[in-house]
Amino acid sequence: GIESAYEGFPEPVRDSIEVNATIPAVPASEVPAVVERYPGCRTFKIKVAEKGHTLADDAARVRAVRDTITQRGEIPILRVDANGGWTLQDALMVAEAFGTLDALYPGRIDLGLGRAPGTDGPTARALRRYFDGADRFPQDVLELQAYLAPAVEGQRVAAWPGQGSNVPLWLLGSSLFSAELAAQLGLPFVFASHFAPELLLPALKIYREGFRPSKALEQPHAMAVINVFAADTTAEARRLATSMQMAFANVVRGTPGRLKPPVDDITTVLTDQERAAVDSRLTYAAIGDGETVRKSLKDFRALTHVDEIMVTGMIHDLDARLRSLEITAEAAA
Repeated sequence: GIESAYEGFPEPVRDSIEVNATIPAVPASEVPAVVERYPGCRTFKIKVAEKGHTLADDAARVRAVRDTITQRGEIPILRVDANGGWTLQDALMVAEAFGTLDALYPGRIDLGLGRAPGTDGPTARALRRYFDGADRFPQDVLELQAYLAPAVEGQRVAAWPGQGSNVPLWLLGSSLFSAELAAQLGLPFVFASHFAPELLLPALKIYREGFRPSKALEQPHAMAVINVFAADTTAEARRLATSMQMAFANVVRGTPGRLKPPVDDITTVLTDQERAAVDSRLTYAAIGDGETVRKSLKDFRALTHVDEIMVTGMIHDLDARLRSLEITAEAAA
C-alpha cells in the first residue's frame, strides 16, 4: 500500500491479465454489433436485471452473446451480472435458465452475486428490497448454490435444468463484508474499486488471508475493477471522463440522474469541494491514450496482484465508449 510510494511497486507475479468485455442491457438484436467491437476478448460480463427488462430479455441477451461468439469459432466465458437485481424466487428461475445454457455449452458461464440493490436508497425502499434482505444475503447465496448443486435426499425444491450444473458463482463487493463471505465460502471475489477505492487493498487482504478452500475453488481468485477512459489523445480521454465526474458529483449531492455529455472544463460545473470528492472516487483510473492506459493497467496489476481485471467507463457517447474499449483491449494485449 503506502510503502509503494517510497519503495516502488513489487515485481509483478504475472505478465498479463485478461480483460473482460462488458455487454450493456441492450436488446438481443443489438448484441452482435457490440460483441464485434471487442476483438480478442473471450470473457464477457453481461448486464441483467436492469430496469425495463424482463427475465426473458436477459436470457435472450445471454444467448445472443453465446451464439455470436461461437459462430466465429471461439469458446466464450459468460459472466452474468445481476448485482442484487434478482430476488431469491428469481434466482430459482435463473438457476434453471442458466442451467439450461450450461447443459448446452458446459463450462462457459458463471454468475456474479452482489448484496447491494443496484440503485439509490429511496428507490431501494420503494422496491422493498435490500434493507430487509441484505442480512439474508449469505443464506441466499447458500440456497442458490444448493439449487445448482447435485440434489440431496429429501430435497423438495429443485431447479431443472440447473440442478447439478454447479455454475460457478462469484461474489461482488464494495465493502469488506463480501470479501469475508467469499473467503469463508471459498468463492472467487470481485471488488468494485472503480467507486470504492479506499477499501480495495484491505478487502483483498481479508479475502486472501481468510480464504478457505472449497469444492468450488482451491486457491483464492480475485478480480478488481478499474475506471478506463481511453482515446486517441490524452486530452480527449480527460474530456470523456468529465461525464463520470459529473455523475459522481450528482451522487454526492443526492441528485443522481442520467449520464451527462462531457464538458471541456470541469471547473465550470463543479466546485473545488465537489472535485475533491470526485477525485477520491477515481483513485484507480486509467485516463489517456493507449500508452498511458497500458502503463496504468500494468501499475494496477503490480499493486493488487489480482488474477483478473475488469474495466468500466461511464462514457456518454456509445461510439466513444466502444473506441475506448478497443484502445484498452490493444493496450492490455
